[in-house]
Amino acid sequence: MSEIVTSLINGRRVAADGGHQLPVVDPASEAVTGVLREADAAEVDAAVSAARKAFDGWSNMSTDRRNDILYAIDSHLRAHGDELAELEARTTGLPIAGIRPLMDRAAENFRRFAEVASTVSGETYTQNAQFLTYTTREAKGVGALIAPWNAPLALGSMRLATCIAFGNTCVLKPSEQTPESTVRMVELMHEAGLPEGVVNIVNGRGSVTGEALTTHADIDMIGFTGGTTTGKRIMAAAGAALKPAILELGGKSAAIVAPDADLDRAIDGTLLAIYASNGQQCLGGSRILVHKSIADRFIAEFVARARKIRIGNPLDPQTEFGPLAFQGHRDHILSYIDVARREGVEVLCGGERPAGLDKGWYVEPIVALAPNNRTRVCQEEIFGPFATFLIYSDLDEAIAIANDSAFGLVSYVWTRDLSTAMACSRRIRAGTIWVNTPMMRELRAPFGGYRESGVGRDGARHSADFFTEAKTTSIPLEDTAIRRLGA
Repeated sequence: MSEIVTSLINGRRVAADGGHQLPVVDPASEAVTGVLREADAAEVDAAVSAARKAFDGWSNMSTDRRNDILYAIDSHLRAHGDELAELEARTTGLPIAGIRPLMDRAAENFRRFAEVASTVSGETYTQNAQFLTYTTREAKGVGALIAPWNAPLALGSMRLATCIAFGNTCVLKPSEQTPESTVRMVELMHEAGLPEGVVNIVNGRGSVTGEALTTHADIDMIGFTGGTTTGKRIMAAAGAALKPAILELGGKSAAIVAPDADLDRAIDGTLLAIYASNGQQCLGGSRILVHKSIADRFIAEFVARARKIRIGNPLDPQTEFGPLAFQGHRDHILSYIDVARREGVEVLCGGERPAGLDKGWYVEPIVALAPNNRTRVCQEEIFGPFATFLIYSDLDEAIAIANDSAFGLVSYVWTRDLSTAMACSRRIRAGTIWVNTPMMRELRAPFGGYRESGVGRDGARHSADFFTEAKTTSIPLEDTAIRRLGA
């Protein structure tokens, strides 16, 4: 068994004795590989106090000096990319071949948002001849950041980078299912020169550690990436305390395949959009809308390819699809097979344990064909390798189906026709529209969702707006008359 995973406060792991303990399970073998020691309210308070103490020094440091540290973090994380990728694969079940590029992406987040911080500027107003008025941007304070279990480093690093680049400090809570790679990443950040207290970690369940963190009186803002149900609770708690929150939540994204699409490319893209990261991604293209003229061919080829996906040990470079992250999630996904059949949805393939893999939370990628978009498998976020096909007759119908959802995170469009692409871009209510490409992320552009897919946007200007406060200063340019009371 590996060492006990504890909180990390002021750059050091806290004592491992005492406290409630949770098992850390290898999803590929079902073996208990470690123990997580849960942080209680007192430990959360210690972490928040450390972040508050570090705030003045970090926020008042020059942007250039902070950026030197963020650039060093980028370089140090890249140098340890193989180590982090292996740790992430072991704890999440994600195939290492797909994870390794994400480690560079995690490092890049710190460099990119250091560059954004270098461009933050104020404004000057001279329209009133008697006054000079100007604005400045200042760090907001201490952030409570909560990262998900499906891509701990890629998504956790985004929250960290967007918070600390503008001079804030924070306490980060990774998922209790996948804590180890995040703790190691933050240790490496301190090795690269991050001052004590700027980034602290507390570990534990959302109902215990997460609640203590998000409701702490000395937290100034909340950044959450995760499920919509939890996001609603966090938003309610933030609202009660009048604290700003940015939430990246769930999705039930549509992928529209037009009759003029490059079908080979569209099959490649739709397979990747739903089955990358073992299907456990909020931006997965889980509803695949195919025009009736090409539906039979497209679905048959998609099913044939899905059956050939290489399932296996996530540490094997040849593996394309690993085990799901934990047993409860696998059981949740499999429960939708019965749900689908009760509603007249045809399950075309998948859902079984792959041959030769007797241990681990493995499941074959699932493909289904739904009679309409009102079925539960088309409306509810399954958050797994469950692709559902819908057949449409014309573009108006496809767009209506895409918008018939409580979510609106992303949408995919596969077409050679510019007018089709532009109509989808204009009329689909989703935060990001990807045309003829799966999952391209431009860090300078805003990213977030409509409706139940979240509140706020990540990205250069939008992150700066959220993680800073705007201050206005007015100075008279000449002696101005002041009304005298009581004279």
